[in-house]
Amino acid sequence: MKKPVLVIMAAGMGSRYGGLKQMDPVGSHDQVILDYSIYDARRAGFETVVIVIKDEIEADFKERVGRRIQRHMDVHYAFQRMDALPEGYGIPAGRVKPWGTAQAALAARPFVDGPFAIINSDDFYGPEAFRAIYEHLCAHPEGTDYAMAAYLLENTVTDHGHVARGVCKVGEDGRLTAITERTRIEKGPPPRFTEDEGRTWTELSGDTRVSMNFWGFTRTLLDQAQEHFPRFLDRAMAKDPLKAEYLLPTLVGELVDGGQATVWALPSGDKWYGVTYREDKPAVAAAIARMTAEGLYPDALWL
Repeated sequence: MKKPVLVIMAAGMGSRYGGLKQMDPVGSHDQVILDYSIYDARRAGFETVVIVIKDEIEADFKERVGRRIQRHMDVHYAFQRMDALPEGYGIPAGRVKPWGTAQAALAARPFVDGPFAIINSDDFYGPEAFRAIYEHLCAHPEGTDYAMAAYLLENTVTDHGHVARGVCKVGEDGRLTAITERTRIEKGPPPRFTEDEGRTWTELSGDTRVSMNFWGFTRTLLDQAQEHFPRFLDRAMAKDPLKAEYLLPTLVGELVDGGQATVWALPSGDKWYGVTYREDKPAVAAAIARMTAEGLYPDALWL
């Protein structure tokens, strides 16, 4: 069996954060959030990481983050580009952002030939989820038995604005039955989301299971993503060519609805920490410092 690899999506623009949050330190030795994710992945069993970045941050990223990681992991770089589109499609005039997380996954395709996990670079997931996803991938290295780390919504919201989450419905057997991407969820209380820029709100329970874009897939998912890409682009070009994003939760939802995949929702009790907004950083740094003091992480991490 090919060993599972870890794919990290680090090409986001950080528009709400106001900078490249994937390279902003939160640890005492300039560690960034993805240092802790890779550390957790390594002790779960992952040995290879594929980092998806933009061309323009390559030099800085390798110097500030990649150089220390490559001493401990087999590191590859992939590049998410707006013009990486199926034949016959072009970039709409005025578009400045990449095409979303499903396109980021496709960018890693040359380096993935077996099971893989995929995460965001700016989210702290906790060690429990890495162990669960790695074990699932080892047990299901082929086919369309996928997995996601399912977090409690109340553990994944910020005090400083809104977040996007895949809101999940999970059957009694632990299988995902539906997932809906909600792009504006606020903490409340109670947690709530809006679909009309805040004119109306729908409440959510704090124990609702949500996706944080931590998935476990086989190589088949990349073939499915490539197949569905033109359908997404047709919709995007008609409705929102400048901002529409090809998102993993939406793709997974389509695969589940169409009977093309089974997705197991692996519950995680870990608390999410992330830097959606610059105001989030002190809380993340404090949480990292506390977990370091408790012995969950060494102070120097890679040193």
